[in-house]
Amino acid sequence: MNNIKTLEYNTNQEPIILKEYGRNVQMLVEYLRSIPDVEKRTEQAHTLIELMKQVMPSLKEANETNQKLWDDLYIMAGFDIELNGPYPKPEPEVLTKKPERVPYTTNRIKYKHYGRNLELLVLEAIKKEDPQEREDAIIYIGKLMKSFYGSWNKEVIDDAVILENMQTISGGKLNIDLEKVREDNLFERLYKPKRKPNRENEERDVRGRNNNRNRKGGQRQQRRRN
Repeated sequence: MNNIKTLEYNTNQEPIILKEYGRNVQMLVEYLRSIPDVEKRTEQAHTLIELMKQVMPSLKEANETNQKLWDDLYIMAGFDIELNGPYPKPEPEVLTKKPERVPYTTNRIKYKHYGRNLELLVLEAIKKEDPQEREDAIIYIGKLMKSFYGSWNKEVIDDAVILENMQTISGGKLNIDLEKVREDNLFERLYKPKRKPNRENEERDVRGRNNNRNRKGGQRQQRRRN
């Protein structure tokens, strides 16, 4: 691109299509269009692509990124440029093409406070054929359910309700003896809520620390006298 310095900016030229690259990049694209030899034009286009990467450092090095840069070059050229680039020239309709609608999940969650991931864990537990592995999975899921319920509703839930909810989610395929759960506390929460600081307890702790300092200070003074 040694001849780029001879270019003069024409105030009547078409507006910059992709302003994020700036006016200078747009002028370089116009220069590319003026090169008659397609091989020389393509060689200079590769150099311009590297410059565009520096102008847009937020773009990560990936195949999709490189294709976007080449597509942007064609767009800035008004699709009126022939290159032997690594990607085909996009159609002009790409500018007016509406993005495809993102499909949303239609899966209904039976209990929102447990979440979809827990339901997936239940499905995995149903697949387990070994009785011990299935029971371990049931106990772990019960612990999770109790933890999630407590976090969501800020209250304790009975093990019978946990087991009932689990049977509903699993379609009655997961079950465990309720008395065993209660006796061994199998559905104990995986984590306990943080205890809110009590002002009275804090003041008691401060007094205790002060008393320890005073006691140690008195002991040091007694040793000096002796």
